[in-house]
Amino acid sequence: MTLACMFSALPAQITNIGKDKEQFNVDSIVNDFDNRPFFGIYKDNYFVLGTALNHKPTEYNSDVKFQISFRQRLTKSVLPFHSHLFLSYSQKAMWNIFEESLPFHDLNFNPGIGVQKLIFYKGKLVGNATIMVEHESNGRDGEASRSWNKVSFAGSLYIDPRLMVHAKTWIPIIDGQQNKDILKYSGIFQAGAQFISRNKRWVADVTFVKRQGWNLNFNTIVNVGFRIREKDNQFLMLHFYDGYGENMLDYNKYHCRLRIGLLIRPTFFSDF
Repeated sequence: MTLACMFSALPAQITNIGKDKEQFNVDSIVNDFDNRPFFGIYKDNYFVLGTALNHKPTEYNSDVKFQISFRQRLTKSVLPFHSHLFLSYSQKAMWNIFEESLPFHDLNFNPGIGVQKLIFYKGKLVGNATIMVEHESNGRDGEASRSWNKVSFAGSLYIDPRLMVHAKTWIPIIDGQQNKDILKYSGIFQAGAQFISRNKRWVADVTFVKRQGWNLNFNTIVNVGFRIREKDNQFLMLHFYDGYGENMLDYNKYHCRLRIGLLIRPTFFSDF
């Protein structure tokens, strides 16, 4: 899932073996990965503006949401099982630009360190597996303070070069005194899929985050992007969020919002 550096040049490493069949050359992919720049995009980077769908739009439920995310690979594939070590950092902001003085409603900080392994089967790249230690907080104190830590286990399966499914679960370590019940809202695991069109102009993904409990309670995130220019990694983006946990401060408040804006993402699949 954290393969942005490597897959920016992946199409050049694909060997066609039939009209609709493609396979990846193992040695060329690993060598390309180890020789790519160590710094690159991690999760999607975006800047979107929108409003609530379940209430009349006002300056209090309309906002800008943006995310900045990158990673720094610390080693080549030299760790046990040919895995590599990396650092990641993501920052998400909820910006109330329609209110007086344009205040930031919440800023969420998500650093992490992880180990990742590419997975091959019969000479084909079929996915990857990642173990991470993550921290997430909003950097505030008092009643507005929110924070938790987690050891996460994630994996992706590449059905073909245009379809990927992914899943992630975590062991929580909740240190924030104001968000002891965060699992009821921000979830215990997630799963989803991402699709890239054949001409690589369209990308779409959906992620479901299962909240704690036995009933079917999910947070739903849907993104649709259209590439602005054929060779760019910039997209016009439609972003939909329905559920709880959209940001740390309001983790226990329900949001149903639709936003539109700019997306910057890897050439291949994104991380989640």
